Amino acid sequence: MHPSTLEAPWSPQADSNEYIAHVDVNSFYVSCERAFDPTLIGMPVIVLSNNDGCAVARSDEAKALGVEMGAPWFKLAPTAASTGLVARSSNYELYGDLSARTMQLLGRHSAWVEVYSIDEAFLGVRGTLPELQALARDMKQDVMDHLGLPVCVGIAKTKTLAKLSNQCAKKFRNLGGVCVWDAVTEEDREKLLGRLPTVEIWGIGARLAKRLLGLGIRSMKDLRDADAVMLRNRFSIVMMRTVLELRGIPCIPMDEEHEIKGQLIFSRSFSTPITDTHGMEQVLGIYAQQASARLHKHQRQAKVLTAWAMTGHYNTQDNHQPAVTVALPGPTADPLLLTRAAKALLPKILDGVKYARAGIVVSDIRPAGAQETFEPFIHPHEAKDIGPLIQRIKQRHGVNAVGLGLAGMKTGPEWTMRREMMSPRYTTHWDELLTVYAS
Repeated sequence: MHPSTLEAPWSPQADSNEYIAHVDVNSFYVSCERAFDPTLIGMPVIVLSNNDGCAVARSDEAKALGVEMGAPWFKLAPTAASTGLVARSSNYELYGDLSARTMQLLGRHSAWVEVYSIDEAFLGVRGTLPELQALARDMKQDVMDHLGLPVCVGIAKTKTLAKLSNQCAKKFRNLGGVCVWDAVTEEDREKLLGRLPTVEIWGIGARLAKRLLGLGIRSMKDLRDADAVMLRNRFSIVMMRTVLELRGIPCIPMDEEHEIKGQLIFSRSFSTPITDTHGMEQVLGIYAQQASARLHKHQRQAKVLTAWAMTGHYNTQDNHQPAVTVALPGPTADPLLLTRAAKALLPKILDGVKYARAGIVVSDIRPAGAQETFEPFIHPHEAKDIGPLIQRIKQRHGVNAVGLGLAGMKTGPEWTMRREMMSPRYTTHWDELLTVYAS
C-alpha cells in the first residue's frame, strides 16, 4: 500500500512488529566518486566544498591521515602528493542523481520512505527480529549491487534509536553494517547507552549537551532515565520527545516529505568577485528563479524577499554589505515577481567594489492559495503559470535551457564555482558517460 493511501503517518507501536529503519550511505560523496573510479578504493580521498575551498567529505583513509572536516585545501595541497591524498571537486549533479536512485531503490523495500537528507532515509518496516535482520542485509546488498554504494542500516522502534543503531552498525565492524536494536542483548544495550555521551544523540548538539551536564546528565542512559517532564519544563517539548524515544516510545512520526517552513535561503560564494551591477543582476535573477522553482515544487508562496551582498571577510579596504527587504504585492512564487523584487538591491551595489558573496531569502511562507487574491491584483504571467512552465522545460532540456532575463544567458557566468578537480557527471550528461572497453 502506498503511504498516500494511509490515514496517518507511520508510527510504530511499542508492542507490535512495526519498526523504523535508518539507512545511511557511508561517506556519501567519496563513495559516489569511488563507484565510477575504483582506483580510489583504499586511497585517502576528500571532496571539497564550493570553489574547491575545504574538505566536506573524507574517506576513512583520509581521516587516518589526520585530515579534519573543514580543513582548507590550500593547506592540504602542498603535502597531498607525498601522503597520497586525492581531492575531488564537488560534483553535485552526480551526487544528486545517485541519491535519487538510492531512494528509489529503497522504496522497493517499504511503502513508507522519508528522505531525510541527500544520503540518508527513514523507512517504515515490519517483521520479526530475524526477518528484520534479513531485510536490513537485503537493503544493504541491493544498494551495493545496483549502485556500488556502501550503506549501513539501523532498525529500532523509534527514529532516535534507529539513528543510534546505524551509528553502531558503522562503529562495530563485527555487525557487518547492520544493527537491529532489539536484537542486541539488554545487557549490551545498557552498557552502550551508559558509555555514549549525550552529544552523540540525534538532535542534541554541544551546547545542549553542556546544559545537560550541568544537571548531572552525562550519558545517553542518564538522559533516558531522567524526569521527562522536568526536562520539558527546563528545555522544550523536543527534549521530552527525545527522552521518550530513547525509551522506545515513538514520538517523531514518519513524514513523506519535509515541508518548507519559515524561510528559504539561496546563497553562494563567488569564484571570481563581482564588481558591477550587471553581474549582480545575473546572480540575483538566478537565485530568485531557484527560489521560485522550490516554492512551486512544494506548493508554497512567499510574502517577503530579502536580497543582500557582501565583500570578503579579509577585504578591509572595500568593506560593504548592502541589503534590502521587499514586501511582495501578495503571496507569490512567480519567478518574474521574485526576480523583480531581488533587483531592488542593484541601486545599492557600488561599481568597482569586489563582492564575494550574495544571496536572497524568501520568507513569510504559506501554502499556495491559502490567501485569495482579488482578480485586479493577479499578474497575467502568474495566472499563466510561467514558473511551472519554465521548470518543465528545464526538466526536459536541462537546467540551462531557459531562464528569465540575464539568468537565461546561454554562456555560464564567470562567478560560478571553481571546480578544477571535478570528475565527469557520469549519469546525467551523454558526453560524459563512462566508457568501457572490452579486453
